[in-house]
Amino acid sequence: MHRTTLGHPALSSSRRGGLARWLGVLCLSVMLAACGGGGGDDSSSSSGGGSSGGSGGSGGSSGGGSTTSTANAQPIAPNGTNAVAINVNSGAAGFVNIPNVSVTVCAPGSSVCQTIDNIQVDTASFGLRILGSAAQNVLGSLPTSRASNGGQLAECAGFADGYTWGTVRTADVKMGTEVASGVPIQIIGDLSASAAPTGDNGCPSGSDENSTADIGANGILGIGPQAYDCGDGCASTALNAMYFSCTNGANCSGVAVPLAQQVTNPVTKFAVNNNGVIVQLPPVADNGAATATGVLIFGIGTQSNNGISNVTKYGTDPYGDLTGTYKGKTYKTFFDTGSNGNFFQDSFPLCNGSSAFYCPSATQSLSTTIKGSEGNSATVPFLLANASTLTQGKNKFAFNSLGGQLGMSNFFDFGLPFFFGRHVYVGYQLPNSSAYVAF
Repeated sequence: MHRTTLGHPALSSSRRGGLARWLGVLCLSVMLAACGGGGGDDSSSSSGGGSSGGSGGSGGSSGGGSTTSTANAQPIAPNGTNAVAINVNSGAAGFVNIPNVSVTVCAPGSSVCQTIDNIQVDTASFGLRILGSAAQNVLGSLPTSRASNGGQLAECAGFADGYTWGTVRTADVKMGTEVASGVPIQIIGDLSASAAPTGDNGCPSGSDENSTADIGANGILGIGPQAYDCGDGCASTALNAMYFSCTNGANCSGVAVPLAQQVTNPVTKFAVNNNGVIVQLPPVADNGAATATGVLIFGIGTQSNNGISNVTKYGTDPYGDLTGTYKGKTYKTFFDTGSNGNFFQDSFPLCNGSSAFYCPSATQSLSTTIKGSEGNSATVPFLLANASTLTQGKNKFAFNSLGGQLGMSNFFDFGLPFFFGRHVYVGYQLPNSSAYVAF
């Protein structure tokens, strides 16, 4: 993931799962100066999830003062079964807008387990990645996957300015009472950084992101619409710059990996509640909140607490992208809890010369129009505030108005600010259903 320092610890931007796609983790330390994102109104989408509101007008209209979004849905209470708490607070590294859950990892079929807190929820990546340093109680009991030639299976997952490097291991993954048995996960940082392959078919350029300070969490729970983090491309060729076979942690070379061994979105392996997730976060004040507690619900339309109603579906491609228009320009648009701001291209001033976050002189009321693959459309409002001002007290960690400049000019990233005050459904790409987002 990408980090940019603005006077204090860190901004961090990140990836989207699979090959060269973004994973979506943009993280901002509460200590630094940074900036936020703002919006417009939706007449076509229902607001049972608090989805459509907002003061904010047409794309690019500006305003000042304390305009308040009307996205005001409250989360349900987590039941500890298919619904677990999401916490947005100081977390593992003092980054703002990092939604964290607890994940229990066990040696397959055993009672050798460890519950790991502060795992970031990421709706734009696929698969569980845990820092080896955060999993010491169970790490030695997790079997390392083997490549077709018998070597240790390792992965280099690309980010905007670097990568996570480590072995692929098999684990039982538990959240609430849901269990995904025997799924491949990535252990970050359990191989020497010097073993990471380089060159045209090696890891991406940038640094090896292998610590809590790099990631802003103890791991990443990728629960986007795909089951596997690479898919058929990695299954058919070794030249994917993603999966590698290593001999005793070194001499690593590219290798093809069947789907069953690829890092897997664990929700897709739950027994029943496996066709998507719902993210519910409470509304927060426009000047931020110290904490925000919501809920992550597994399954859509499978239990009494995850029915889909009073929302509008917007079909996406298999990776969660749909079409969006901002200030007259068309972008691939996605909805990403793993980004701590709304990220998009504009000419607003950047904070302290940062290459990442915007610092407008007054809060902006903005909007983007989105269109799903089935033709449903909506105008989505958002706010863009001055992050230097928002974070100057260093005691707030939940913001609905952070935003910045995305390093990929053809994408528009609705990050965590979008999710506050909404019930957001992420429907999975499955054999009998296509991916969608609903709110």
